[in-house]
Amino acid sequence: MVARLLSSAAVVPERIEREVLIDAPPETVWAVITQAEHIAGWFSHAAEIDLRPGGKVTLTWDGHGTSHGRVEVVEPPHSFAFRWMRAGELGEFREDNSTLVEFSLHAEGDGTRLRVVESGFPGLDASDDDKTRYAEENREGWKLELSQLVDYLRSL
Repeated sequence: MVARLLSSAAVVPERIEREVLIDAPPETVWAVITQAEHIAGWFSHAAEIDLRPGGKVTLTWDGHGTSHGRVEVVEPPHSFAFRWMRAGELGEFREDNSTLVEFSLHAEGDGTRLRVVESGFPGLDASDDDKTRYAEENREGWKLELSQLVDYLRSL
């Protein structure tokens, strides 16, 4: 019985990391990850973004709700970061109700290596099971979204 309890304990990851090599220059990838009309083409169904530190981010998925965010870093065309709350949450941003998403862009040949890191899952105000589930949902989400980003860039 003890072994079963230990094996079912939730392990909350600190971060999710994904990398993708994109056949487009950093300036093009930058535009696609920071401009609302492009974000709505690969990430969410609708987007609003005030692209400055402290600016508001609103991401809406049809049938899945809205997530609110705050821009943290804007360093074109190399670094962009925002903090976002779990879908449906409102209020002031705190480390216990949001995670940090960081995009790093590096030229590689004629393309761009895009690295996405989402961190802060252990600090969320939720049970370890919920934090682990949220991190896993986002891990799968980033896998899908980055694939959609590559497809979207190919269509431009």
